[in-house]
Amino acid sequence: MFTELSDEEVLAQAAQGDKAAFGELYDRYVGRIYNYIYYRTGNQHDAEDLTARVFTRAMRHITNYKDRGVPFSAWLYRIAHNLVANWHRDNSRRQEVTLEDGIRITADSEHPETTLVRTEQQEALLHLIRDLPEDRQQLLILKFVEHMSNAEIGSIMGRTEGAVKSLYHRTLMALRDQVGDDIEQFGKDAQAGE
Repeated sequence: MFTELSDEEVLAQAAQGDKAAFGELYDRYVGRIYNYIYYRTGNQHDAEDLTARVFTRAMRHITNYKDRGVPFSAWLYRIAHNLVANWHRDNSRRQEVTLEDGIRITADSEHPETTLVRTEQQEALLHLIRDLPEDRQQLLILKFVEHMSNAEIGSIMGRTEGAVKSLYHRTLMALRDQVGDDIEQFGKDAQAGE
């Protein structure tokens, strides 16, 4: 019924209190919002909880939604951004390792050392990204996880397309410099250990 309608048409019906229309919007965006939150929190359970809060808040305020010329998704991402910022502020940064994060070995899996090296590299990259300022984290997630254009990112972040391009370039240069520094330090540490 709703699959042939645009977001704007479904949104108009949802704003009139049509719960099925809101359900369609939920179906269209829940995966993207979850991914965004997951990459910002790094925790599946918190990402699920915060995603539910995003859509609960959106459903509660859908009748007040005003079209300001930006996509509906920008409104959802703004809600998600605010909830994630609150989550970071409220959480003490204790390190928890869940059983799900452990390495699983199956008969046809690759060698455990290979898995460990890849996992360490991924964790190091995520650590570098999580140390970036919030706007740069958001940019990288929207660009590389959500595969959004600079114009779409600009509408979500409240910036011009040119400002997004500039921030993207500065972010990549900072990451390149940081990775270079980390590689140099790793080399010095390895030599000291010899």
